[in-house]
Amino acid sequence: MVKKLLLPAAFIFAGAVSSLTAQDDLLALVQDSTMPDPGKSPVYATFKTTKIINAQSIETVKKRTMDFRITHRFGNIGGESGGGAHTMWGFDNSDDIRYSFDFGLTNKLQVGWGRSKQNELLDAHVKWRFLEQTVNNKIPVSICVYGDIGFTPQKESNIYPSGVIIPNKGDISHRITYFSQVIIARKFNDWISIQLMPAYHHRNFIVEATNSNNGAKETNDLLVLGIGGRIKITKRMAIIFDYYYINSKFRQNNTTNPYENPLGLGLEIETGGHVFHLTFTNAAGILENNFIPNTRDRWAKGGIKFGFNISRVFNL
Repeated sequence: MVKKLLLPAAFIFAGAVSSLTAQDDLLALVQDSTMPDPGKSPVYATFKTTKIINAQSIETVKKRTMDFRITHRFGNIGGESGGGAHTMWGFDNSDDIRYSFDFGLTNKLQVGWGRSKQNELLDAHVKWRFLEQTVNNKIPVSICVYGDIGFTPQKESNIYPSGVIIPNKGDISHRITYFSQVIIARKFNDWISIQLMPAYHHRNFIVEATNSNNGAKETNDLLVLGIGGRIKITKRMAIIFDYYYINSKFRQNNTTNPYENPLGLGLEIETGGHVFHLTFTNAAGILENNFIPNTRDRWAKGGIKFGFNISRVFNL
């Protein structure tokens, strides 16, 4: 059902961009070409931070600055999913904590590294925004590419279930995962920003498994389509959301090994020079290498985790 909704949404997004561009071309015919054109400047603040909830946003860290970020994700809220009053609705548990450092080499290129509690994951990442939407819509969208490589130093006995046969046991390449995506974003006005995120995830090693309902096997590679957005509701507050659809037959109607698509909803609060995100999601992991292949909790069964982030930007 969600797949059927995502595809029309993508076409509507593309159609809206095309329509707005056509309108601007008509306006250009009646404008005085000798007048200065402030509309050539890039659109500012499509999103307020470099991440939405689970997803990366189109934004990058500014040149010669460092963004130090702590992201915290508690346990499930619903009692059916292990939460409830006995865990203080998830506050007694911590599904994941991530520390990250992002550096702006230029205003459009950032690099960084981070460490997550889940799987003890270490990661290095890069984001490059090579196209920027302009005020006059001559360039109707912003586009960036993002990629990371993750490595887990956990003991093999903790990584893999007992009884799993591991070829070339001890080979550290088994511990490496990759994630890459293209982010296509548009700020439609001061109140609404939307982005689409086709993505690819690769795991060097997986545990072999088969979906008993359709015979599909687990694969090393996953193709993903994401959508994210920001809807401003007051001068200082906005609703944020992101969702990833994972194109995998192995994950469809898999009752033995159930998986879910990651969905996040949140509230963004801007206070002076700081932006706070209060988030709710069914994804336990914070980094794509963890939550894309491993999300199992369902919103409908209370598998919702509260989270927040603290970000501090330093000038270098």
